[in-house]
Amino acid sequence: MGAAAAPPPQPSPRAAQGREPRERLVIELKRRLLTAATAALVLAALALLVTAPPGGLDDRALRAGALILLTVGLWALGTVPEHLTSLLFFLLAVLLGVAAPGVIFSGFASAIFWLVLGGLVIADAVHQTGLGSRIAARLFARYSYSYPVLAIAVMVATTVLALVMPGTVGRILLLIPIVIGAAERAGLARGGRGTLGLLLVAIVGSYQVGIGILPANAPNLVLAGVADQLYGVHFTYAQWLYLQFPLMAAAKCALLIWMACRFFGEPISAVTAPPAAGPMSGEEKRLTGILLAALLLWMTDFLHGIAAGWVALAAAIVILLPRVGALPAAAFNNIKFSAAIYIAATVGLGTVAAASGLAEAFGAASRSWLPLAEGADFGNFMVLTTLGTVMGLVGTNPAQPALMGPLAGTFAAAAGWNVEQVLMTMAVGIATMVLPYQVPPVVVGLQAAGISLAKALRLTLPIAVLSLLVFNPLNYLWWRLTGFL
Repeated sequence: MGAAAAPPPQPSPRAAQGREPRERLVIELKRRLLTAATAALVLAALALLVTAPPGGLDDRALRAGALILLTVGLWALGTVPEHLTSLLFFLLAVLLGVAAPGVIFSGFASAIFWLVLGGLVIADAVHQTGLGSRIAARLFARYSYSYPVLAIAVMVATTVLALVMPGTVGRILLLIPIVIGAAERAGLARGGRGTLGLLLVAIVGSYQVGIGILPANAPNLVLAGVADQLYGVHFTYAQWLYLQFPLMAAAKCALLIWMACRFFGEPISAVTAPPAAGPMSGEEKRLTGILLAALLLWMTDFLHGIAAGWVALAAAIVILLPRVGALPAAAFNNIKFSAAIYIAATVGLGTVAAASGLAEAFGAASRSWLPLAEGADFGNFMVLTTLGTVMGLVGTNPAQPALMGPLAGTFAAAAGWNVEQVLMTMAVGIATMVLPYQVPPVVVGLQAAGISLAKALRLTLPIAVLSLLVFNPLNYLWWRLTGFL
């Protein structure tokens, strides 16, 4: 048994008292800035609403623009919870008559909505049965003899959970206490540099690895929903995996591990054995079987043609079946539907932009300043991926594909590509996180782990720069090699 890590030094009472007024001042300043920004956003949306439409744009498109500005702005600011902003979008879209109700609520008819809903049930089952903790603990228990190996184990656990547990927030919140426990057993101080590095691997890695797995991240689902509703393009699990995972997920996660070891790594001082895990319960065994069946169906959807959403829904139903599943049927009452409502709204926002004529008008205007040209495939690829990354700085991550998806048809015509190629290229740009605030699950994870944004930026900014300069061009070469472009 190794010696217990010494607790971090506590600040003196006088120092703590000196910080309190400053902290209250900062909190009050942030509150006032948020209030002012929200007021400015509302006024801008109202001004756009009462403005006479310019030539070539009808009044309905302008109303849709005002609504989209308000919705995306509220999502970005976080003034009110995302699901309330989503419900407000549905209400105002109907009252303003920006599109037919079938268009406004099209997100609920998409298989992507049901993928999210099924994913919520799956995530709850993985957590409630203890299967997620068992998976992560077993990986960490064997690989704690050096910091790099422990960081790799954290990433492997993150990847395994991404395969079986849709929902980035759920994965992050599940991993945080497990990673802290593994760090303490390795002799790393709670709150110390080494522990922070492992937590950042889990938090940032949960988003990054999910980019390469279709059901694992909200932006993937929103883009797939918009593609399905607007263009009849159906992304398959296997296609997404081989096009996006090698460079957008695996290579970036390898870089993340190296940087975490470089900036936060500490020597492993003493390794203590984890608590002995008991035998798997019946619920865990049944859930394992259900998840393996779902994973097999997801990975072979190019053969049977069943969309990932319907596989997830079927898995959720089986999980809740009495004596067959892993949760009691009443557990469905405890599912929080806010994430599903959010996804439905983002898909609806994209279809409203298309149906109102706003996307067509914006796309036509953008063709004059976007350097897209037939035959310039590499240049087109870099323009579209860079545009996706820049758009992420003005809106939350799940809203990016809702804003860009309706423009895919225009961009495809300008580049001489098909719509599927443009949408997949947009996904590469959307995958690049520059600042943590762009990705709500990462922000939630940082807050839950008590990690400052400044520390996270030490990893996200270099990865973003290398994405634009190295990973994106390499991904273009990978697609050329596979024949996708």
